Amino acid sequence: MAEVALNAISRRFGDVTAVDDLTLTIADGEFVVLLGPTGAGKTTTLRLIAGIEAADKGTVFIGGRDVSRASPAERDVTFVFQQYSLYPHLSVYDNLAFPLRSPARRIPEAEIKERVTAVAEMLRIGSKLQNRATRLSGGEMQRVAIGRALVRTPQVYLMDEPLSSLDAKLRSDLRLELKRIQQDLGATILYVTHDQIEAMTMASRIGVMSNGRLIQFGTPRQIYEDPDDTYVATRLGVPRINLLPMGLLPVQSAPNQATQMGVRTEHLEIAPASNGDANATVARVEHLGDQTHLHLLLGETPMTTLVDPHAPLAKGDKVRITAKRPLFFGADGKRVGVRQ
Repeated sequence: MAEVALNAISRRFGDVTAVDDLTLTIADGEFVVLLGPTGAGKTTTLRLIAGIEAADKGTVFIGGRDVSRASPAERDVTFVFQQYSLYPHLSVYDNLAFPLRSPARRIPEAEIKERVTAVAEMLRIGSKLQNRATRLSGGEMQRVAIGRALVRTPQVYLMDEPLSSLDAKLRSDLRLELKRIQQDLGATILYVTHDQIEAMTMASRIGVMSNGRLIQFGTPRQIYEDPDDTYVATRLGVPRINLLPMGLLPVQSAPNQATQMGVRTEHLEIAPASNGDANATVARVEHLGDQTHLHLLLGETPMTTLVDPHAPLAKGDKVRITAKRPLFFGADGKRVGVRQ
């Protein structure tokens, strides 16, 4: 595996700047996730590393070698796309073996069989090797697509939302599989998603992107607990962080320059109102089995938090809410005050 380093990379398409002066280092053996909405520049970043797109400026290093002018084949990376892109007329075995049978590789068939069998067992599709690709479930097809990248043992794996078209149960299963495989192989993976759960559960570090720029880069815990601005703060957390005007909730101390506070579930204390001290009303209670989403109204301002599934709360109840150690932001959305 190898380190990947991007130095001041930019790419424009007409009047649109898809990637804007991006500098990023992915350590050898690290699982890095680029997180952001559609149009943030995530996929273009992958394509620049792979050599599918050429940067307008900046350099790309893989394993310490400048590959900015190298062809995709010379970069020794594999790309897993959102769609399966399997060969429907081939068996699972032949789909997995296909990248190893390139005339440029000249790998003996015995070694191909060994690699294919090992990867199939790792992905738990060993019993499907003789099946046609068209006879697989969606989850199995995505495993084959991932396996076709794994048999190559490249320097870097690039993955573009490979789980987004699967149902929730399969996404959950494959998240665990991918993380396990990455740790077993010591693989360097750059993974793109707009799904915060994928980012939080799989990444060694997360890069939050917006409009082609890298806004913040850190561990999942750093991004969640210590966001640089409101944009980053809203990328992680279920339910989403509540951004409230200052003065709406009582708080012990706040920076003078703060104009709004960010409060997550762990920042709130909720108690039944007594002696007329209520400052919020329960608007709706969503029971989701293992957790309950509580929708509140602070005057006219809505907010959402989690409560104990057995909390005796119902629509119309009056409650008292206080904030403890919330995040503070200025008028420009930037974080202000003492870091948590």
